[in-house]
Amino acid sequence: MAEITGDMIKELREKTQAGMLDCKKALVETNGDMDKAVEMLRKKGLASADKKMGREVTQGIVASYVHSNNKIGVLLELLTVTDFVARNEGFGELAKDICMQIAAANPLYVRIEDVPKEVIDKEREIYREQMKDSGKPANVIEKIIDGKLNKFYADVCLLEQEFIKDSAVKIKDLIKQKIAAFGENIEVGKFTRYQIGI
Repeated sequence: MAEITGDMIKELREKTQAGMLDCKKALVETNGDMDKAVEMLRKKGLASADKKMGREVTQGIVASYVHSNNKIGVLLELLTVTDFVARNEGFGELAKDICMQIAAANPLYVRIEDVPKEVIDKEREIYREQMKDSGKPANVIEKIIDGKLNKFYADVCLLEQEFIKDSAVKIKDLIKQKIAAFGENIEVGKFTRYQIGI
């Protein structure tokens, strides 16, 4: 059995933002293996984040970002449960990352549910027209249309987009990681993107 030192607990806490007791327990359970302890705490944190995602958000910040060429600007409302988390430096960093995402990837909506039905119907109509002479059975065509619609959502919905700093992570997963770290629900309220010359 590896000896669990205070320095190990401190290091794990810095890496995961988890509580001291949770860090100690994870190190004991993984026999002092730092990587396994991090993985264990991340899985536990993301599981608890799922439970926290329904909590009402009444605090938050308005963040802004102006691109270096001064031609693109973003205003973002990022919400959370308490003022304590809203004032946290990590929360501000998340807001800045999301602002940069909006500036770079130009989403039109926050989430899939925000896309108007007429826009979805129009996209389906276009995809169906593209497939009409394919000779494929109707059920196969519908599956292809659903796949194309998912790609459309990944382009136009902020939460479905790949994070510009790490394409392996979607924005909704990035937010979920922060919910796990802070222990509070976080939601994107609304955003506005300005661009000169379009």
